[in-house]
Amino acid sequence: MKVSRDLRELVVRRAQDACEYCRLPQVASLLPHQVDHIIGKHHRGSDDASNLCLCCIRCNLNKGPNIASIDPETGLLVALYHPRSHTWRDHFVATTDGIIKGLTAEGRATVLVLAMNEEDRVRLRTLLIRQGKYS
Repeated sequence: MKVSRDLRELVVRRAQDACEYCRLPQVASLLPHQVDHIIGKHHRGSDDASNLCLCCIRCNLNKGPNIASIDPETGLLVALYHPRSHTWRDHFVATTDGIIKGLTAEGRATVLVLAMNEEDRVRLRTLLIRQGKYS
């Protein structure tokens, strides 16, 4: 998605320069974080700032057009975490060993769909936590 410099700066500032899903800081990523549609255009999502988030490449590739999934705990279909409507700490917690745990149905489904706990992502998060660079 091509966005203006002003819109990108707004999204980056609002996200505090970190992925709004896994909270990976931009400085810890080899590739620049992307401005992403929370609700994809083919699901009638808009280009408005209220439908955009900052997303690391790994979360973005795993999320794709998904807006819902199955909660692994209940087996029910639930919406994925929505960075503009939800608060991260209400839906997730990062443990000291780098694991992101979903606290809600939305959080659990999002952790799985976005593959937040792949081994290399957990190792990086653990290192960032130990260095005080992950929040």
